[in-house]
Amino acid sequence: MLYNLVASEGVGVGNRILEWIEYAALAIEILAVVIIVGAIFYAVGHYLIRAPMRPDHEQLYRELKVRLGKALLLGLEILVAADIIRTVALEATLQSVAILGLLVLVRTFLSWALAVEMEGRWPWQGAGKVQEEREEG
Repeated sequence: MLYNLVASEGVGVGNRILEWIEYAALAIEILAVVIIVGAIFYAVGHYLIRAPMRPDHEQLYRELKVRLGKALLLGLEILVAADIIRTVALEATLQSVAILGLLVLVRTFLSWALAVEMEGRWPWQGAGKVQEEREEG
């Protein structure tokens, strides 16, 4: 859609706009990778520095999992944004939209799995409901 509109503007201007859109999508993907890698180093470094000082390694491990999970969730959301920009702006074909839908579906499942791992409940469950179920069971 945007591709057709920009392409009709003229060969030189249209190509430059499409290149900038591609660069923007690439920059967003790089940002996501930097966030994920940086957060991994930060979380593991924080864990390694604090582990010898804290006797409660279980709590420290839970904090590590939460930090890593949040970083991965943020990175996945940013990657989805880059995919949407690239697909909608540059390759608006039925096949590319279907691939985008599949990628979003997989990343949504990963996000839910990470949320369950970090919080011990599905995203649509309230925190109180999970606590009640644990007390009953």
